[in-house]
Amino acid sequence: MAENLEVKLGTPTSGVVVTGGASGIGRACALALAAVGRPVAVWDITGDAAGETAKSCAEAGVAAHAVAIDVRDRRAIADAVAESLSAIGSIGGLVHAAGIVRPAMADPIDTDTWDDVLTVNLRAEGDIVTELLPAMRAAAPGSAIVGIASIEGLIGHGGIPSYTASKHGLIGLTRAFAHRLGPEGIRANAVCPGYIQTPMLAPALEGAGMQESLEATIPLGRLAQPEEVARVVRFLLSDEASYVNGSAIVVDGGVTASGGQKLLG
Repeated sequence: MAENLEVKLGTPTSGVVVTGGASGIGRACALALAAVGRPVAVWDITGDAAGETAKSCAEAGVAAHAVAIDVRDRRAIADAVAESLSAIGSIGGLVHAAGIVRPAMADPIDTDTWDDVLTVNLRAEGDIVTELLPAMRAAAPGSAIVGIASIEGLIGHGGIPSYTASKHGLIGLTRAFAHRLGPEGIRANAVCPGYIQTPMLAPALEGAGMQESLEATIPLGRLAQPEEVARVVRFLLSDEASYVNGSAIVVDGGVTASGGQKLLG
């Protein structure tokens, strides 16, 4: 099954670093990549859970390694790159799925947590790419970066200003990477998920009727599963997407296309 998928997707054989790989979209991406034969380095602040993801990837028959890391720590990133290269060999891909969200309901800006959110969601991708560049250049052409942005990278959300700013910034960083690294055979794209059934969204669904109310704004009428985003990410890392560079791919069931309006009827 994995071999057939690999042929179908034209997937490179170099490894991929997946941040935030212990749960949600990051975990789904790691598993989807392992399914087509790509080695995976699973990075997450929760080391034990990252290890569980890596174990599941290894069961698909690929080299897999877990790294416990706080991506806010620049020195730790350099060490994690060296460790990952030693464990899985060449690295020609990055999925930056690590992310945090902090609400700001009392004040316009969540001052106390602003730096943490911007660092994890945005700056860390730049730091990781910087450290991975020698490996990605060695694996090019065919190397690729995918940042997990959000529909909040395209529209505003007054309740989560730092998250919204970070995701807008991630799309901008993606375009800058596409321009700068494209001539070296390294592509960069972003994926903008909508409402996905993940631990990050779970608190927003706790109230009675909250999920139903949210689903009423989605033309497809349901939340997405992380695997539905992961398949798009896997495509962007494959040679099937060899001319896709600098794009922000929306995976939201039609929410932004319809302006987030509730369906009529």
